[in-house]
Amino acid sequence: MTSFEEAGTEETVMCLHMTFYHPCQEDKMMFRGLNFRKREQVRVDEMPKFGRDSNVCRYNLMDTRVSRIQFALQFYRRLNSSEFCFEIKNMSKKTKLLVDQTELGYLNKIDLPWKCIICFGDYQILAEIEEGESMDYFETYLHLAEVPILQERCLPSLLPIPENGISPSLFPSQGKSPMEIDENE
Repeated sequence: MTSFEEAGTEETVMCLHMTFYHPCQEDKMMFRGLNFRKREQVRVDEMPKFGRDSNVCRYNLMDTRVSRIQFALQFYRRLNSSEFCFEIKNMSKKTKLLVDQTELGYLNKIDLPWKCIICFGDYQILAEIEEGESMDYFETYLHLAEVPILQERCLPSLLPIPENGISPSLFPSQGKSPMEIDENE
């Protein structure tokens, strides 16, 4: 047998990419406790917490408006499946956690979608899951956004689109006043 044949099978590791944004980051440096641009291994039996208390939280947010423990993540495997997932739980009694369009109160938890935006207060976190197979640990990879994540995603305008399909914001009104037209014309 060659050394190639004897080598262990390479195992891929699930990675949770998290991109953080806060409008006052440059002034208040609330993310200075986070380790950006470096993958970190987390054992699967750990429940990483995000918050202000450095004695309890693995990921520290340096902001007095953040709860001691803001939220926690749980890595798990679905019953009768080989699929690995994350669950997010709101640990704050004072602040609701918004995961995409789902509002979580204290101790509420849901499965973390493969790509979502987590919001609380002025904080915006884009979470993206990179699939993997490891059953011993997963990785986190933190990034810092310079522009608001909600703005960056170019969320569609909430303005109604007229029946002709042309958005009024595309053409300046040029001083014209609205004109009533009979629908039979």
